Amino acid sequence: MEEFYFISLCVSLGLASGFIGGLLGIGGGVIIVPALVLYYDFSGRFPPDSGLLIAVATSLACIIFTSASAAYTQYTAGKIRWDLFRKLVAFLLVGSFAAGFVAPALPAEVFRGFIGVFLGIVAIVMLSRWQPNASRQFPPPLGAAGIGLGGGMAAGLAGIAGGNVIVPTLVYFNTPIHNATATSSALGVPIALTATLGYILSSPLTVEAGLFGFIHLSAFVPIVVGALIAAPFGVRFAHRVPAPRLKRVFGGLLVIVSIRMLYGVFVG
Repeated sequence: MEEFYFISLCVSLGLASGFIGGLLGIGGGVIIVPALVLYYDFSGRFPPDSGLLIAVATSLACIIFTSASAAYTQYTAGKIRWDLFRKLVAFLLVGSFAAGFVAPALPAEVFRGFIGVFLGIVAIVMLSRWQPNASRQFPPPLGAAGIGLGGGMAAGLAGIAGGNVIVPTLVYFNTPIHNATATSSALGVPIALTATLGYILSSPLTVEAGLFGFIHLSAFVPIVVGALIAAPFGVRFAHRVPAPRLKRVFGGLLVIVSIRMLYGVFVG
């Protein structure tokens, strides 16, 4: 019976993360990771020191399919900025792959605190009436490299496929919000794929039953099923939402994630 409830929870997570991921181009990891961490902590299914790693790796594996579904719908709508995709993808791949080896040695509280503060600042910007300088252009290759490496590392460490970093960054450089979320969805596929590979290769040779590397297979399958159903609906809904409102929705979600991460640092 407990396994039935767990599978039902994961399907619900997939539906929610798929819709939000399609709507905002963020992959859905901001929902999957906290929910799985809470479940693992409460149920004792995995030791506390590995629960976060398992949640992050499982989220990234799910996001491969969530982002692919959303990206396909965005592609058919012609919203993806392929010029920006090409400028960022190689650097994002390097950063996200490296995250799989950095994460096991990184104190979780330090990372959660950093990401929580960072996302809080981004949320304030997205919720404000701030507008980027109209003359600001996307940076040259050296600047794109820094954005890509940092964004890929953050994505891999947090299990979020990079949308929380990529979307605000593209908006900062005068990319319309609908194109920013679409491009983020497309970039989420290779980011999640390489980050997942990093977590598989960095895992111990012997792992607990039900795990592939750090990926929890019993959670992975039902989450993916739910996400594949819901992601296209999120994308279609996003195309009907005015850009200022979509920015506020994105900012509001970042506030929630920021508070949750900082709460975990200071309260536990």
